[in-house]
Amino acid sequence: MLRRLLDRSARDFEKGGRFARFHPLYEAADTILYTPAATTTGPSHVRDGLDMKRMMWLVVVALAGPVAMAFYNTGYQANLAIQAGALPLDNWQTDAMRALDMPFGPEVFLSCVVHGGLYFLPVLLVTFMVGGLWETLFALVRGHEINEGFLVTGMLIPLTLPPAIPLWQVALGTSFGVVIGKEIFGGTGMNILNPALTARAFLFFAYPAEISGNVWVAAAGGGAVPDGFTGATALAAASASGLAGFEGLSFWDAFAGFVPGSMGETSALACLAGAVLLIATGIGSWRIMLGVTIGTILTAWGLNAIGSSTNPFFEVPFWWHFVLGGWAFGTVYMATDPVTATHTDTGRWIYGLLIGLLTVLIRVVNPAYPEGMMLAILFMNIFAPAIDHFIVRANIRRRRARGAA
Repeated sequence: MLRRLLDRSARDFEKGGRFARFHPLYEAADTILYTPAATTTGPSHVRDGLDMKRMMWLVVVALAGPVAMAFYNTGYQANLAIQAGALPLDNWQTDAMRALDMPFGPEVFLSCVVHGGLYFLPVLLVTFMVGGLWETLFALVRGHEINEGFLVTGMLIPLTLPPAIPLWQVALGTSFGVVIGKEIFGGTGMNILNPALTARAFLFFAYPAEISGNVWVAAAGGGAVPDGFTGATALAAASASGLAGFEGLSFWDAFAGFVPGSMGETSALACLAGAVLLIATGIGSWRIMLGVTIGTILTAWGLNAIGSSTNPFFEVPFWWHFVLGGWAFGTVYMATDPVTATHTDTGRWIYGLLIGLLTVLIRVVNPAYPEGMMLAILFMNIFAPAIDHFIVRANIRRRRARGAA
């Protein structure tokens, strides 16, 4: 019935029809629900089962782990804070806070998931509504199809934000990321900056109090429970105290993601599962991921060897960098963006190595900003075309030399 309805309406949205101007809306509904009817037949075309829609949906499936943690860990941290009552959380990893660790069970699990959803879902809905509005508007004005590019961007933006960020800031940041980060360059496939990171960077510099430093960990409650209070993230604690900042925090908790932070960035384990899927399907570049890993290890080792009497962050080993902040999330889902990353194999190694190097340098050397993945990736997004250019030119010179010989 739905297929027949779309077929009967098609002529009204085609060129010359009553609603031809709104053809992108019809095409979006038709191709999201069904395989496109128009296929290439000429011998000059290469046919592949992995089109834009399938690629975007595979990335969404790979994001299932971080999304699940956004639900559970957000509610888990909020419930811990409510259980703490009015306890001041100057250091979130204190023994008093750890003593309040709740026993795991079906009721606790459901409570955490529902509580987390009360904060994650509104951010997700606002992101999709505002971003979808901009995508549709630009498609109608340009007469282009509405593609599935924002499907992933709309999932990434909420996962990089703290739980209690005001929804009007979510709308403003999403607008900036979509319009300035993508549409002014021509839309999906034409942008040089990752739109989700562009949105987060805008919010970070425009409203730093809501998105950086101490993060919100408590929900509104009655009685002695405050409407919201903050606690330092593990990265902020490491920036201030080095390895001493991890006292009371197990490596497993950090690896699994049971720490305060942005809603979907806390779990390196969930990101690792997503990395396996992206690499297996060929969507995510293992060269970039491995390059970021190697760059992080080498830079952290170097800073460990140099040491510092004034900056305790120099002593933090590379394995803590892997599990804290947005390192894993950025490495798997942001750095491997097929549009804004490098496209040559050698360029991917260089691109990944420099992201890892810059991430650790920004975290350690810059005391005002303990997280560095976002800025490192955006910085390398700008230089990705130049890296590919010089790699291609070098390949051409070598081939010419071989041909001359």
